[in-house]
Amino acid sequence: MSRSEGDVIVVGAGLIGLAIAFELAERGARVRVYDRGEPARAASWAGAGMLAPYTERIADEALLALCASSLREYPEFVRRVRGASGIDAHLRLDGVLYAAFEAEGFDLLRRHAHELQARGVECETLDRSSSLTAEPSLGSGLVGAILKKEEGQVDNRRLGRALTAACVARGVNVERSLSTAVECDSRRVLGVRTDRGFVAARAVVNACGAWAAQLAGVPRSCIPPIEPIKGQMLALSVPVGFVHRATWVPGAYLVPREDGRLLIGATVESANFDERVTAEGVHELLHAALAAAPALSTFTMTESWAGLRSGTPDGLPFLGPTPIAGLMLATGHYRNGILLAPATARLIADAIESEDVSQSEPFLLGRLGTEAASSGRMTQA
Repeated sequence: MSRSEGDVIVVGAGLIGLAIAFELAERGARVRVYDRGEPARAASWAGAGMLAPYTERIADEALLALCASSLREYPEFVRRVRGASGIDAHLRLDGVLYAAFEAEGFDLLRRHAHELQARGVECETLDRSSSLTAEPSLGSGLVGAILKKEEGQVDNRRLGRALTAACVARGVNVERSLSTAVECDSRRVLGVRTDRGFVAARAVVNACGAWAAQLAGVPRSCIPPIEPIKGQMLALSVPVGFVHRATWVPGAYLVPREDGRLLIGATVESANFDERVTAEGVHELLHAALAAAPALSTFTMTESWAGLRSGTPDGLPFLGPTPIAGLMLATGHYRNGILLAPATARLIADAIESEDVSQSEPFLLGRLGTEAASSGRMTQA
């Protein structure tokens, strides 16, 4: 990609926006990133870093294939980012445990395991004894579990710092602007207007996450129908290794970090742009976690927070070009934004570099039609 072709501007400095900027810069583009806040905050900072497309039970085949591809890309993606930034994002692909505490639930898990094995996904069914060996922190009511060996987690906060540093190392300008508006004519994008004036660009990427529908200056035909979906989380301080790996239990998931934090998440709420942590949300998470692992009751709760995921009417992200030439979308990732960072960066860079949208077809804005693109409630899968 020739640097003489002009700047690419990414609006939104979350993991998705930063990953796109890094990928474009690695291919030789001049890239600027604008955000009203600090890089890698908002949903990127608030998530748990789960890389678990099969545990998420993604029903849409195109989305599942994209998530599975992104999972395979993660080790090389993290290696490249570490090479540019010097920061280790603590990628752990040591499996995700899905635990059942009722016989009926365990039967459902076993059927799910058989379906995954038929797809070629490495998955192991564990009886009660084997499940407790795999995850001793779980309580006596445990019936069994399945271990999805290809899944795992990444420390999303470390990844955010790493991507920010990697972008800077590759010459990306990451800037704060309290007001950013897209400018275009009737056919193509021209650039953006920021606090410091107008900046021309041959391509602009809307990677604003839950705020993507609010980006100023976007023509109506290019506004993605996005609804913020609130997720509350909390963290306990536990001995390192007390919980062995990312574990799903009824009503919550537990994600251990290498610094001794245990993340517990996450609620799913339609609350507009309300990012408050509520007593009800904390109670819901603690109740689910302690029901599955009563030993956690003795540990200190050290942090609680909330973030806003970007939901869409059909549960699929918007990736690729819009009716305005050069104006791209990279939003609507809902619960899979961290997982989809590598694949999204690749697809958007391909679309900008060579206009190749062959792998983006299921995720283009036009799939909803004019009426659906301007209205409709969001799904909460």
